[in-house]
Amino acid sequence: MSEKTLASAVDKRRTFAIISHPDAGKTTITEQLLLFGGVVREAGTVKARKSGNFAKSDWMEIEQKRGISVTSSVMQFDYQGKRINILDTPGHEDFSEDTYRTLMAVDSAVMVIDSAKGIEPQTKKLFQICKMRGIPIFTFMNKLDRDGREPMDLIAELEDVLGIEGYPMNWPIGMGKELKGLYDRYHQRVALYRPTGDTQYLPLNEDGELADGNDLEDDGLYQEARDNMLLIEEAGNQFDADKIASGDQTPVFFGSALANFGVKTFLETYLEYAPKPASHHTQEDKDIAPTDDEFSGFVFKIQANMNPKHRDRIAFVRVCSGEFDRGMDVIQERTGKKLRLSNVTEFMADTRENVEKAVAGDIIGLYDTGNFQIGDSIYTGKQTVKFEKLPQFTPELFVRVAAKNVMKQKSFHKGINQLVQEGAVQLYTSYSTGDYILGAVGQLQFEVFQFRMQNEYNSEVIMEPMGKKTARWINPDQLDERMSSSRNLLVKDSQGAPLFLFENRFAERWFKDKYPDVELTSKL
Repeated sequence: MSEKTLASAVDKRRTFAIISHPDAGKTTITEQLLLFGGVVREAGTVKARKSGNFAKSDWMEIEQKRGISVTSSVMQFDYQGKRINILDTPGHEDFSEDTYRTLMAVDSAVMVIDSAKGIEPQTKKLFQICKMRGIPIFTFMNKLDRDGREPMDLIAELEDVLGIEGYPMNWPIGMGKELKGLYDRYHQRVALYRPTGDTQYLPLNEDGELADGNDLEDDGLYQEARDNMLLIEEAGNQFDADKIASGDQTPVFFGSALANFGVKTFLETYLEYAPKPASHHTQEDKDIAPTDDEFSGFVFKIQANMNPKHRDRIAFVRVCSGEFDRGMDVIQERTGKKLRLSNVTEFMADTRENVEKAVAGDIIGLYDTGNFQIGDSIYTGKQTVKFEKLPQFTPELFVRVAAKNVMKQKSFHKGINQLVQEGAVQLYTSYSTGDYILGAVGQLQFEVFQFRMQNEYNSEVIMEPMGKKTARWINPDQLDERMSSSRNLLVKDSQGAPLFLFENRFAERWFKDKYPDVELTSKL
């Protein structure tokens, strides 16, 4: 691929994550976007229990049963000359580590907010990660077909709680049962919620009035929406593309994903202002430009058994530079090994296609037999590329885990090793007994682990809760196994490094008083 062709291909890429609190409608809006992209013929939703239709991005059985996302799904489609990569992240806070890593692989984020509930704790947490990285954020105020909070309050909350300017691109004409449409000053039109005629859009003139005259002009809800929008034009934040690009202003769209209202307007406007793939920073303090000749990328997610029939394991790679060609050889930075990438896939909703070529911004899936770990950098060329470390959380909850059937140790060990490599739970081994101990950020991770062990590896497990613990690593040179007690259990992590699991902060302080020269760290 020539330099000019590569640059043109990169310019067409738009890669974003959808973030929200659980049940704000994140997976439903993903469905509608895939519908516009032509990769699904109908929008099944997580609500459609009786029909058996589930969101295409919720592939795991436990997700379909609960109506939540607990994994980051990756989907790709083409729309209006752009190649769009969507990463649908877990909304549940117990899986925030997976979401944080996913946010390292995108160029922008779409924040979905329930218009009745406003900004919820998990949304705030995820927003702060986006803000820290300077990721442009686009906001969709969802569930407009239900009664919700005043739009002005929702916009103000963005600034008060998140500290980001909100610029409304449109404004609701009514809400809930009284929803009439959207007053869209940006596109100079009114979008009707349930049009009775042939057209959904009514044009506005230069003064922001209905151009052709309409009964809606006399409607109090329409007049209120028009007045609010004109007031914001005069006294509110001014639209600023540079601020959007730096993550200091968020365009705000109103709509209902379930009713597929306002989603198309959002998508088309997003494509106008969403950034193309940017440079990625390395640990050597260099910036790798997306149009660099040499191929590079990093593994941000590993997922086993996306297709239980095939028992596959896929490493998700964000392409950062150059061109991927099927069958190419790359160097794995961590091991220095040369690997051939011959079995590679991309994701089109509920189907997969073999990848022949990919460029910066694309997400590709490498069929993996155990070569890759989360955070691995891969590259071509003589210059070593090592991208910045991905975030890893220190667990707070711990359980002892064992196989219920001792005759199925092989499947137990295979399952535990593969699921631990995905990064949702972390594995520790007791120094004294060799027992397996799992650590996680939240309780739901243990439930998903137990469910998947039984359903994907046919291995029932017994989990004995250990409660909350404080994990602290110790320098092996300072370790004396006699330091361990009932209040500070000595274990090894998956790399064999020693650490203590303290029963509480008091136990940790007691240890520090007894061994003042011993250095403890919260991360390895």
